[in-house]
Amino acid sequence: MNLIARRKDEQQETTTVRVGDVIIGGPQVVVIAGPCAIESYEQLLSTALEVQRLGATMLRGGAYKPRTSPYSFRGKGIGGLEMLSQIKALTGLPVVTEVMDARDIERIGEVADMFQIGSRNMQNYTLLTEVGKTKHPVLLKRGLASTLEEWIYAAEYIMAEGNDQVVLCERGIRTFETYTRNTVDITAIPALKELTHLPVFLDPSHGTGKWSLVSPVALAGIAAGADGLMIEVHPQPELALSDGDQSLNFEHFAELMEKVKPVAVVVGRQLSPE
Repeated sequence: MNLIARRKDEQQETTTVRVGDVIIGGPQVVVIAGPCAIESYEQLLSTALEVQRLGATMLRGGAYKPRTSPYSFRGKGIGGLEMLSQIKALTGLPVVTEVMDARDIERIGEVADMFQIGSRNMQNYTLLTEVGKTKHPVLLKRGLASTLEEWIYAAEYIMAEGNDQVVLCERGIRTFETYTRNTVDITAIPALKELTHLPVFLDPSHGTGKWSLVSPVALAGIAAGADGLMIEVHPQPELALSDGDQSLNFEHFAELMEKVKPVAVVVGRQLSPE
């Protein structure tokens, strides 16, 4: 019996993961929001202040971005981390940012409260092993076309090194459908609750690729039992250097947050910590 399955047998309740003062896996539906990629200090600061005002309790922002084309904007690197650090200090929001290379773990860990392992690196076992040796919480996104079993085994690589602070994040998988960027597997959320004790997030931004679909899919995820949402927000999505089509502007993010509240209540959760 594998590590996660064994622990699931021993404890039926979801493991809680602490990121700063935020508890993931408890009664609160946690919302992580921010830009796909850090473009400038002003862009990140304005977004951080607005999503915090509207109820997000964690900030996302990519300093290093894996892109399909090497000619696309791939982040500001160390400069992006410095901006993230400054805005974290100003707002007090815990931050999550992606780590792509094991050589960057220490540097990113000085800023990030939570490491994100992106879908392209879900089966980068060297990276998973090195992240597992840290005490940092990890947001592990599902691979582009991975099965639940493959995804769970990826989490096992982290946990086998002693780091049990892992959150699984459904972000859609690649199917024959072309209208949406990916196909969101809502079934994965309750299924993972049956198969593991780990908290489960939903990223409807990458899952759909269209800002107009983010809100309804996010609500479906909460109804299905997701412990939180990861939402891409940008002050001017039409000018974004990365993933503008799937990013919410401030107005649309405000509308989503208002809709999340009653859905969370219906399933016995809350949006704000008591």
